[in-house]
Amino acid sequence: MKLLLFGNIGFWEILIIVLIVLLLFGAKRIPELMRSMGKGVKSFKDGINGKDEGTPDKPTEAEKKEE
Repeated sequence: MKLLLFGNIGFWEILIIVLIVLLLFGAKRIPELMRSMGKGVKSFKDGINGKDEGTPDKPTEAEKKEE
């Protein structure tokens, strides 16, 4: 299966990129980097959807009474 997004990239190119990342960051830091990237993406999605960290997901009692 070819990846259309990256053009003509193959298995060996992906393998080389993974090995370079492994050499640069080390095996212990990669899970930490992926975790922080995931939190960043989640924060970005919440920002796009209009959710703030301080805003509760469920309406408060005062908001329920106003409806």
